This record gives sequence, C-alpha cells and structure tokens, in this order.
Amino acid sequence: MSQADTTSEFDEGRPGRKKRPVLIVVLSLLTVVLIAGGIAFGYLYSLMNSFQSKAQTIESVFPTDEPRPERPDASSDAVNFLVIGSDVRGGSGETENLADVPNGGRSDTMMLVNIPGDRSSVNVMSIMRDTWVEIPGRGEHKINAALAFGGVPLLVQTIEGLVEAPIDHVAIIDFEGFKALTDALGGVEVNNPRAFTSGGSAGEHFPAGVIELDGDSALKFVRERKQFKDGDYTRVANQQLYMRAVMSEFLNADTLTNPGKISDVVSEFSPYVTVDQSLDSMTLAKMGVSMRDVRSSDITTFTLPNRGVGRSADGQSIVIYDPAATAEVADAIKNDTLSQYVAENNLQN
Repeated sequence: MSQADTTSEFDEGRPGRKKRPVLIVVLSLLTVVLIAGGIAFGYLYSLMNSFQSKAQTIESVFPTDEPRPERPDASSDAVNFLVIGSDVRGGSGETENLADVPNGGRSDTMMLVNIPGDRSSVNVMSIMRDTWVEIPGRGEHKINAALAFGGVPLLVQTIEGLVEAPIDHVAIIDFEGFKALTDALGGVEVNNPRAFTSGGSAGEHFPAGVIELDGDSALKFVRERKQFKDGDYTRVANQQLYMRAVMSEFLNADTLTNPGKISDVVSEFSPYVTVDQSLDSMTLAKMGVSMRDVRSSDITTFTLPNRGVGRSADGQSIVIYDPAATAEVADAIKNDTLSQYVAENNLQN
C-alpha cells in the first residue's frame, strides 16, 4: 500500500475554476420550478441561455481506456450524476498546500445523485472522501486521491467500480457557490441538530435548533469539520442538511411564483458550476419536465455505508470501506430500487 496526498486536482489544461458540491439537483429542478410556476417558455429559454453562457464545461470526464459498467434493463431510464467538490479558492477553509495544487483544486465532497427511471424522487449519496478503496491502476488509497492520480476520469472509473453502474453526467461546484446560492435565495433555514462554533478568526456560533443562514454563514456552516470529534461525518451531515434546506426554499410557493428570484438564482449560481459537455441547458430542461412532480420531500440524502474510522497499513487516518454494504447499494442502483433500499435500511440522514 502506498500513501497518497489527500489533496486532489484536475488534469492541467482542463477548466478548473469555480466549482463545488451537492447541487446538480438544483439545476435539474430549475425547470420543475418554472413549469410548476407557469412561467412562459420564452422566459425559460432566457434562463437556460443564462446557465449555458455562465456555467463552464470540462471536456474529458469519462474513462476511455477501460470498459465501463453496462446499465441493466431494470434501470435503463435512471440517470446518475457525480457531483464533485473542488476547493478552488480555499472555500473549505483548508488552505495548506493549496498553492501547490494545479488550478487550486482538491476534492472535498463526492455525491452520487441517482434519479430513478420513474422520476418520482432524487437520491443523493455522499461518499466520504477518506474512504479507503482500490483505485484502478494505483492500489489502495483514499478515494479522493483518484483526482490527484488521474483527474475526473479516474474518479469516475473508481466510483463506477464501486456502484457497478454507469455515471451519466458530472458536475463540479465550488464552496463559494454555497454563498452565492444562499444569498440569491434570500437565505435558507436549517434545523441545526448540534451547536458549534466554526473555526478561524471569523468564526461564527451556530446554536442548536432552527437557524437562518445567509451566504457567509452558509459557507461556514457547510465547510466546518475541525470543530467536530467525528470530523467529516458531521460536515457531510451538515452539507446534506443545507442541501435539503435549499431544496425546500427553492421549491416553496414564494420562489415558484417569483421569476425575478429564480433569475437571480440562475445568474448568481451558474458561474460556480462546471459540467460535462453533454449536460447542456436543453438536457436539463428535458429532465426538469420529466421531474415536474418532485418536491423537497421527495429528496433523500444518505451516506455510503462504511465501517467507521481506522488506520491504513501505512498509518493514514481513513474511513473503512464496507464491501458488503456497498454491494447492496450497487444492487439497488442497478435494479432502480435505491429509494426503497434507503428507506428499508433507515439510511436517510
């Protein structure tokens, strides 16, 4: 076993600025909002053009030298997104060695977003960045090292190997996107299960209970991990909590009937998004039409089951991979029954 630097990067020469986790769901649901609100097609076209002009694309995101998983008939209509978090501007608060990373990027968050074939729900599965797995051609390492070793294609290949299903689209969003998105929505409300104070000279106290987050507060809320004994576990839970809050705010009546607010969200958030070349505005629009009945209560967030923290043979602090549980998740994805599996096993965060 060899030791990998947990700082991850994109291949040089690929667009690498303004990216971060979680929210391809927001993009996919943009059209849902517009349709539910009865917005005219011309306005929809304008918004999609705004996204198309401001969001960036990355050319090579899928592995080309190795065979990829085939999609079974049972899940032929399902769609899988990989959402990657890249700490481009130190938004995660972890700036050490950042100058040494090409494009200033690293992988802090990985989420597999599964949209079932019947378009009745959305499943968002976080993958702990320190999960100790086999990276093709590199041996065992923390999963976020795949970006450092081979860019997005190797990370896609690694995750496809875990879930035994193809990834259809890739989206990358920067932590700073949280701030822009939150402010464009006019703030979001979360029910914080644990009080904590974020670190740094500009630290902020977040009391337990229902709290309102503006852009600056949201950035601190989703990036903090050093104040928690379990580190990334609570950070991932907070990111998922924030995402559900965004969905709730995005899909409420005040937003649905406010074209100006929707336009602000698209305009402010799009520059922080990088997507694969096939994920254009028309693709999102078509997906949105098919998901017009989805609401925030239909979105499930959970974390890929693991065996807790431990040490690798070379002394690294890692999250221990659970092959049996992962195989069950993979079967659920292949059979298009992930929503049921999560509910039956009480995995939802």
